[in-house]
Amino acid sequence: MKEIIVDRNSKGIRLNKYLGKYLDAAPQSFIYKMLRKKNIKYNGGKADGNEILSEGDIINIYLSDETVAKFKKNLMTDNFSTNVIKDSFDICRNNKPLENIDIIYEDDDILILNKPVGILSQKAKAEDYSLNEMIVDYYNKREDVDDMFTPSVCNRLDRNTSGIILAGMSYQGTRVLSKMLKDRTLRKYYLTIVKGNIEKSATIKGFLAKKETHNQVVIYSTKQEAIKAGVESPAYIETRYEPVKHGSIDDGRRSYDITLLKVELITGKTHQIRAHLKSIGHPILGDGKYGHKDINAYMRKEFGLKHQLLHAYEIHFPEKVDRLSEKLSGKVFQAKLNDVFESICDGLF
Repeated sequence: MKEIIVDRNSKGIRLNKYLGKYLDAAPQSFIYKMLRKKNIKYNGGKADGNEILSEGDIINIYLSDETVAKFKKNLMTDNFSTNVIKDSFDICRNNKPLENIDIIYEDDDILILNKPVGILSQKAKAEDYSLNEMIVDYYNKREDVDDMFTPSVCNRLDRNTSGIILAGMSYQGTRVLSKMLKDRTLRKYYLTIVKGNIEKSATIKGFLAKKETHNQVVIYSTKQEAIKAGVESPAYIETRYEPVKHGSIDDGRRSYDITLLKVELITGKTHQIRAHLKSIGHPILGDGKYGHKDINAYMRKEFGLKHQLLHAYEIHFPEKVDRLSEKLSGKVFQAKLNDVFESICDGLF
């Protein structure tokens, strides 16, 4: 028999979801069958799986260790497992530990980080060691680790975009962050430098579609235009920007106006800011996918720039934050510019 005492990190989750996480190789039909047969009990009695867990609740699993092991992919959470397969990420775990990344804010429920350029938010291939894996390793060093919970980033940035990443460090924190991002009550601001002289603030709207054969997106002015081009379900996008500073560069052949922009991401789609700004004639400096070839060559030669100048620098939490209100209501957090971006701003403006 296995007895589990629910801790604070797991409160608020439904029993069936908790069991699905614990017996992660078991089909839901098996879990419900065990509940019906009372092989799994909740607080000493029968349960249907829809119960919402509270701290201190007791779950009893009346199955043998061998049966439990059969229905678990991750055997590292149980004492009876001694043959643990080494994690495929062990080779690079010490290359970029999270302790070397700027932690902007941390509590029991959430983590706010300043992601450097060159690190994936989440892995794209099995062998990748992304920021998400770093967060998991960091979480596992805590004293009050919940074996049933896996922390995760709640927003994503492109590999070569730097700035604020939000991560849920408990079920409660993950739910609250995910809800705010979905409801768009958490306001996100970026800094970027673009080609052209932008004098006025504006909100631009459009429809985005991914290219089938390239890791790029296409922007259409209207939904009808996208559908006419053969896109079945174009995604609505909205981007707001305001100019901060103006300057110019001269590559020896011609001069280009440039603008430092503050951008508010209203919707959050793949490559949205990069492609949306390009679609109105203001590509981001250094952007290899959507940028201006001659300007990018100049920036590489003069400043060693090898990535887009896009930084998620500020987030505003709403005045009311469900269940985390005392800590985060109305709070504003900023992420310091990386050295490359800062030195380019100093040189150009």
